[in-house]
Amino acid sequence: MATIKDVAKRAGVGVGTVSRVIAGSGPVSADATNRVRRAIAELRFRPSHAARALPKGQSQTIGVFVPLVHGAFYTPILHAIYATLREHGLHMVVDFGRTLETERQDALAGAEFLTDRGCDGLLIMATALKRADIEHIAQLQPKFALLNRSVPQFRANCFGPDHQAAGAAAGRALCAAGHRRVAVIEGPARSSDNRLRIRGFLEALSECGIDPDSVPREQGDFSPESGRAAAEALFARGRNFTALFCANDEMAIGALAAARQAGLAVPQDLSVMGYDGIDLAALTVPPLTTVVIPWRQIATHALHHLLNLCYGMNLPVPPDVPAQVLYRESVARIA
Repeated sequence: MATIKDVAKRAGVGVGTVSRVIAGSGPVSADATNRVRRAIAELRFRPSHAARALPKGQSQTIGVFVPLVHGAFYTPILHAIYATLREHGLHMVVDFGRTLETERQDALAGAEFLTDRGCDGLLIMATALKRADIEHIAQLQPKFALLNRSVPQFRANCFGPDHQAAGAAAGRALCAAGHRRVAVIEGPARSSDNRLRIRGFLEALSECGIDPDSVPREQGDFSPESGRAAAEALFARGRNFTALFCANDEMAIGALAAARQAGLAVPQDLSVMGYDGIDLAALTVPPLTTVVIPWRQIATHALHHLLNLCYGMNLPVPPDVPAQVLYRESVARIA
């Protein structure tokens, strides 16, 4: 396959001249332009996106890192990012991690990988990054935005929900429905956003007169399988609770499966509430009550901020909409 250097050699010009002809900008004589175009045709050379972008000093590409690319959570976020970039004639390179356990190392390696690929800016979703990690990323590529991570020193670069307030909304909703005996399936302890939503949830229970220390808790890893296993462990300890709050919808879906297997009717015997508001939550049996986090909006706002930094655009970056509880049939009101 012919390269830009092959074209330059055939046309008897420098690589820079070939780049300017490809980009259609910059001073190039008519004779040199004709020779370059003839060489391109003879060699059947197909200019790469990078070659076309060389004279501009930009790749017209945004690097995106997400911890995982499977499941019902990350895919809609990636699609929102992709749609916005395509709307502006831009592209993305995506890197992703192996497991949530290796998220921090994967995110740092991903930032280096995407920077080495010449991305004009980085959009990184990783809750495990420490302040020193973010400082390192800022040195690699000063134009970056963080999804679902809040660090005071980089406040302008951070975009995400108020997880503590969202968790509190879940706790107040269950209390308002009359539940006083509540259990929890939480996510990984290392996850900062998990800790915040559980903290908010337990604080809201405390405001309702429920002792947080009396709340049965099991830990999952945000997967449906872990939600099912955690629910089974809670049932094995004695089902002395009327409602179950799960720290994400996928674990709640696993918990619904465990409840059916145990012969429990939802919501007659047990109310179940999730968190995130993924599309799949509307299709469970019964449809899942959940705390809706406007992730597509948040991702789009973060990307707008990044495009403004990278390309001098003036895209809107409005304040994020607060999370809201979406009531469906999986939560019952009790006396």
